[in-house]
Amino acid sequence: MKPNLLIVDDDEEIRTQMKWALDGDYDIVLAEDRASAVETFRMVRPLVVLLDLCLTPHPGVLDEGLATLSELLALERLAKIIVVARQAEKSIELQAIGAGAYDFLIKPVDTDEVKVLVRHAFHVASLEFEYRQMQQMLGGNAFEGMMGASPEIRAVFDSIRKVATTDAPVLLLGERGTGKEMAARAIHQSSIRKNGPFIAINCSAIPETLLVRELFGHEKDSFAGANAERKGRFDMANGGTLFLDEIGEFPIPLQVKLLHFLQEQSIERFGGRQPIQIDARVITATNSDLKKGMTDGTFREDLYYRLAVVQVVLPPLRERQGDIRLLGQFFLQRFGAQANKTGLAFDQETLRM
Repeated sequence: MKPNLLIVDDDEEIRTQMKWALDGDYDIVLAEDRASAVETFRMVRPLVVLLDLCLTPHPGVLDEGLATLSELLALERLAKIIVVARQAEKSIELQAIGAGAYDFLIKPVDTDEVKVLVRHAFHVASLEFEYRQMQQMLGGNAFEGMMGASPEIRAVFDSIRKVATTDAPVLLLGERGTGKEMAARAIHQSSIRKNGPFIAINCSAIPETLLVRELFGHEKDSFAGANAERKGRFDMANGGTLFLDEIGEFPIPLQVKLLHFLQEQSIERFGGRQPIQIDARVITATNSDLKKGMTDGTFREDLYYRLAVVQVVLPPLRERQGDIRLLGQFFLQRFGAQANKTGLAFDQETLRM
């Protein structure tokens, strides 16, 4: 089934043109004024709306379009409403975005631009709707995208809530696949830094010679081929959170640089001489034994105690009593809905297994 797209414009010719341009990918529904837009929206519940701001009975005034925008968002706050106005009305862009519009287009619109913007709006809306459905399905058994009802995972949720109120470094411990990056994102999303960037990097996936430039960036002409200055992951995480996965694989020379950052909150780019102040929280994760690394000299003791101010242990699924069934039922419903199959359930023998 094609998703519903509502086009609201009081110009019949424009409605026809837009329908012709977008009809192949979407089920197009049309409205010509505020009343018909609200009524149509109630009936079909589209994820995305293209809304002309200059609607009758006051085509020269933007109040009617903004009022329509507010009414549609009151019906469904997750709907993505793309507003359209004439060039002379571009000053209203901030007002429309502030009122909840997803994006803004200027007439005459470019068809290719509209297609890209609408496609992206549907993608974002579908993710948000799926997440809301997941939360409703699981009730109180979901937290920032992490799922579970077992005492073991609820203890993790409690730890995340507590540590999110601080800015202390966090070390996440657990086997591969236990959700360490999800936990790092949950800490970020629950913290005062949630509106800042979340930058993640797997330290074991990049050779040491490249990792230093990837993390700290480089200055122009600092090596052959460095034709321009490049920001690293620390720069990108400024104002937010930097997540370093597989910190146990961090080379000793970079451990020194990381320790310096934790002490001074500043970095130097590769080939640079000037310190650059960075405001970023550091969260690290590992499935290896860092204390053994301290014993055999592969991990610095002073860095360990800087990183492990707070430790959160992620339990494997085999230790989370009951969560396998919960997760199985969630994914069955999710993929069943994608295949237009409802009412699916596991039989009792399957659940027992």
